[in-house]
Amino acid sequence: MNAKTLTYLAGAAIVALAAAIAINVSRRPESEANEKPKALLPELHDHVNDVNQITLTGAEGKTLATLKRTGDAWNVVEKANYPADLAKIREFLIKLDQATILEQKTSNPKLYAELGVDDVKDKDAKGVLVELAGLPQPVKLIVGNYNGAGGGGTFVRRDGDAQSWLAKGNIAVAKNTADWEMRDLADIPSNRLKSVTLTNPDGKTLAAAKEQPGDANFKVADVPKGREVSSEFAANGLASTLAGLKADDVFPAKDMPPPDKVYKAQYAAFDGLVIDVTAWDKDGKDYAELAARLDTAAANAQIDKDQAKAKADYDAAVDAANKKLAEEKSTSGPEAQANAKAASQTEIAKPLAVSDPAKDRRDKLDALNKEVETLNKTFSGWTFVLPGYKFSNINKTMDDMLKPVETKKPDAAKEAKPAAKTPPKPAAKGA
Repeated sequence: MNAKTLTYLAGAAIVALAAAIAINVSRRPESEANEKPKALLPELHDHVNDVNQITLTGAEGKTLATLKRTGDAWNVVEKANYPADLAKIREFLIKLDQATILEQKTSNPKLYAELGVDDVKDKDAKGVLVELAGLPQPVKLIVGNYNGAGGGGTFVRRDGDAQSWLAKGNIAVAKNTADWEMRDLADIPSNRLKSVTLTNPDGKTLAAAKEQPGDANFKVADVPKGREVSSEFAANGLASTLAGLKADDVFPAKDMPPPDKVYKAQYAAFDGLVIDVTAWDKDGKDYAELAARLDTAAANAQIDKDQAKAKADYDAAVDAANKKLAEEKSTSGPEAQANAKAASQTEIAKPLAVSDPAKDRRDKLDALNKEVETLNKTFSGWTFVLPGYKFSNINKTMDDMLKPVETKKPDAAKEAKPAAKTPPKPAAKGA
C-alpha cells in the first residue's frame, strides 16, 4: 500500500467520524442539546439592587438577623440598627442571583432533614429560611447543607414547595448575627504613633514612645531602677492595637456600660490624632469603647516640622540644580546653558508646603478633622467586643516589658551543713 492510498484512507476515516458525531448530536432530544443552566431564583436576576430587606430565620422560627437597607446603607435591626457589612451582603445576594439548579432531589418531607431543608419551625431544623423583600415577587428559600462530600453545591428548597434541589455553588448562610455586622473599626499603623499610654485599674501606668517617626522601636518610659526591658522591641506590640482593628461583636453603649474599674489606653500620633480607649473584661469577653480627637497643638507642631523639611528639601534641590547649571556654563555654549536652566526650573516644582504654607496647613488640618469625624461616626454610641489578642496589648503592665528579676543563689559554702561527728568509743572494761 503506497503513501497516496494511506492518505486517502485516513481522510475517509475522519469524514466518517465527523458524520457519526453529527448524527449522534442530531438525535439528542432538543431539551438535552440546547438546555441552559436553570436559574435558582429567576425573579432575582437583574433585581439584586431592588432588595431592601433580608430576613434570616433559624430553628424554632427564631430570627437570626434582619438586614434592612435605608438608602445606600444596610443595618442590622437586632443590633439597634448598627451598620451591616455591605460587602458581605452584596456577595451573598450575588451568589443567590448566580446560583443555578444542578439536579432535582427529594420531595419526601421525611428526608428533608438529611439535606438540611426541613421546615425552620422545627426544633432541630438545620437550614436557614432566607426571605428577600423589595422584589416584584418576594423570595422565600430554605438554604440547607453544603454538599461538600458529594462534589459541591448546596441543598435548597423553596418555602412551601415539596421539591428540593441541589444548587450550584456554596450559598450557605452565616447564622450568627455578629457575622453580618460591620467589623472594621480602625486601621492606624504603629509607625504613625508617637506614644502609647496604658493605665491599669489599679492606677499604675505603662508608657512607651518614639522621638522621631522613623525610629524603629518604642522606648519604655520610667523603667524602675535596677531593672531592664526584655528587648529593644519589647514595647512595639503596644502600638499595634489600632492596626487592622476589627470587632468580634457590638452592643449599644447604653446596654453595655463600662464598670467602675477599667483599663485606659491612649494612642497619640505624631500628626495630632489621638484615640482614647476604655476597656474591660466580663464573662470571658473583652469590651471596649473608643473615641477620637485632634490635639491641635501637636498637629500644628508636626505641620511646622513637615513644612520646614519641605523647605529644606526644596532649597537643597534648587542648590543642586544651580550647581549643575554653573558647571554647564563653564563647559558649554549659550544654547546648552539655556536648555539646562529651563530644565532645572521645570524639574524643581515648589511643593504646596513651600509655595502656600497657609493653604497646606489648612488642608492638613481639614483632613485630620475629617478623619476624627469619620472615626467617631463608627465609635460613638457603641461598645465593641475586641479579639483577645488585641485586648492583650491594652492590659499590659510594666512587668510585662521587663526582664525577670534574678534570684540570688544561696552561697554553697555557707549553706553546707557540717559533717556529723562520730561519737567516741566507750573505754574497754578493766582498762
